[in-house]
Amino acid sequence: MTQPQAMRNNTALPPDQPGYFDALFSQSDDPWSFKTRWYERRKRALTLAALPLERYDHGFEPGCANGELSSRLATRCRHLLVSDGIDKAVALSRERLKDHRNVEVRKAWMPRDWPRDTFDLIVLSEFLFYLKPAVVEDIARLAQASLAPNGTLLACHWRHPIAGCELTGDDAHAILERVVERPRQCQIVEPDLRLDVWATGPSVAEREHIS
Repeated sequence: MTQPQAMRNNTALPPDQPGYFDALFSQSDDPWSFKTRWYERRKRALTLAALPLERYDHGFEPGCANGELSSRLATRCRHLLVSDGIDKAVALSRERLKDHRNVEVRKAWMPRDWPRDTFDLIVLSEFLFYLKPAVVEDIARLAQASLAPNGTLLACHWRHPIAGCELTGDDAHAILERVVERPRQCQIVEPDLRLDVWATGPSVAEREHIS
């Protein structure tokens, strides 16, 4: 299995440090080919389809990179906060999202700069495997504490090993499953990706009075 190109570059740099991502964004405005790969477009569609609510009041997406997923999440949230720890990523996201007046883009490194807000949607996509296990556990606890009682936590990650990374996507999701104190409502496991949704409340069919 071939890893996405950006995941195979710069392995001399620690993948949990800003310099790793500075190097990636110095080479390309789209290091993971979010804009061009069908794999990425399909994954965004799966992410949006897996959300149990049609609309959310206040969403949060840390590690937003160049804002491609953020632009889709913006259509599902009354207000959306997105963040990244890399200056160029923040600049690219602000340009990508400039027409979405409901979106705020911040520079923030996780978990140090986790916001003190309450969210009814948190999306953790394609960055937890870069971190140490204890840091992923910290993020999981912060997400759990920040979720509104009726909130949704969605995580989606690449499943294959990445050079220099201690965790796979499966490992990161196992930590989330252990820490997050709400039921898992949806799980998609494919050869390349894993997507999990933790949420309380009725199912989509129950909300629509179908079941």
